Amino acid sequence: MTNHRRATPLSRLLIATVTGACLTTACGVVPGGTGGSGDTLTVMTFAPIGTKATNMAGMPGMAKAYERWVNANGGIKGRKLRVLTCNEKNTATGAADCARKAITEKAVAVVGSYSQHGRAFMAPLEAEGIPFIGGYGVSAEEFQSTLSFPVNGGQPALLAGAGHQLGKACSQVSLVRPDTLAGDTMPVLLNAGLKANGMPEADDIRAAEDSADFKPQAREALTGTPSAPAATPSTTPAANPAPPSAPSASASASASPPKETKETKDPKPAKAPAADTAKDKSCVTAVLGERTEIFFDAFRRVDTQHKTQISSVLGSISQALVDRTGGKESPFEGAYVTSWYPVSTDPLWAPMRKVISEQAFGDDTVDPDDSGAQTTWIAYSVLNQIVQRFKSDEDITARKLGRALNQSPGVQTGNLTPDLSWRYQDMRAVAGFPRLVNGRVSFQTVQAGRLVAQLGEQNLDMTPTLEQAPRSA
Repeated sequence: MTNHRRATPLSRLLIATVTGACLTTACGVVPGGTGGSGDTLTVMTFAPIGTKATNMAGMPGMAKAYERWVNANGGIKGRKLRVLTCNEKNTATGAADCARKAITEKAVAVVGSYSQHGRAFMAPLEAEGIPFIGGYGVSAEEFQSTLSFPVNGGQPALLAGAGHQLGKACSQVSLVRPDTLAGDTMPVLLNAGLKANGMPEADDIRAAEDSADFKPQAREALTGTPSAPAATPSTTPAANPAPPSAPSASASASASPPKETKETKDPKPAKAPAADTAKDKSCVTAVLGERTEIFFDAFRRVDTQHKTQISSVLGSISQALVDRTGGKESPFEGAYVTSWYPVSTDPLWAPMRKVISEQAFGDDTVDPDDSGAQTTWIAYSVLNQIVQRFKSDEDITARKLGRALNQSPGVQTGNLTPDLSWRYQDMRAVAGFPRLVNGRVSFQTVQAGRLVAQLGEQNLDMTPTLEQAPRSA
């Protein structure tokens, strides 16, 4: 577990405010003054928009708001920021097209983007030496390429964290996930977290990415019996193919307060009920991106007695979803959520919220509670800090930027993540994910219609758990 001091709300707000100012002005360099070279830095942010599966319009929206904010304050060390956006369309062709556009427009980096088609976009970027900073973490290539610089633990950390969270409260877990290449890694990652808590492997239930009917999967998740006539084992039944989950998407069910185990060293673990009732109910977790809501709607219709509580990871259950489905009366009330970052009400997000209110007030796609917008904010903060380390009159190219990222010691993100560094000595022994340098997750729950920190659970570094997991990518 990561050990860190809990700052008071006021001190956290002061830290966030000062850090936000430093990321813009380099703490001492007057924006637009003689410290700048007057050059333009071109970067790109791409994400799927208007598709039938996962959509992340808030990422390019946040990128454009950041562009307006930085340029209104003199640019990055005097350099004007030019942000290109591209619709990745949730297809390999779309991802490759966006990468080629970045090359054609001479972008020095792709920043804060989302795509499950890592092979399609990383190969063209690698050929031109263009770094990929702060992707959402849904494709394996983001944790393998030496030109990828992830700011969070991506899907691996979230799923392992969900396994840890559910392993303390459940007797059995069912995983509903997409029948895709990205989805095939999910059971391994979730099971790593479950195993660390002495839990059996989750039932693996596949579902279609663009399906509108999840009743068969809902019945199987509730009963453990496959609905499809040809299916035999309840652990890997084939239903319909499923969606490339939202990076962080995973929903889970837990029935009672978490029980302390030796997996976590929390100083104040949540109070557990009597041993005979602590872990006597099943849990359901769904990793279906925007389709997670549709699945749980079907699940509620099947689970008429509502004996199973639900939970999810960042991206599948969000504050916007809770608000949209009734707030305090939302069916997601009481759900568990595993996240990469502090809760959205934390004062550390104040600089981002200020930028959104000033520069994206007319763009309803940019939601400060959205994990995509949050990831993009952090990714651009990394870009800003690295550019500040160049000389004022130095020409910045994609290859120079990539080298600087690979050689730079800790990059600060205003305490939203641990200090980030992608040097060789910072790599971890996570099979299939060597570039995973930040495995920290936080545990949240929906309470009175708001996502809040889960009582008794501190932030936890899932890297040790992932190091013990079988290779999944």
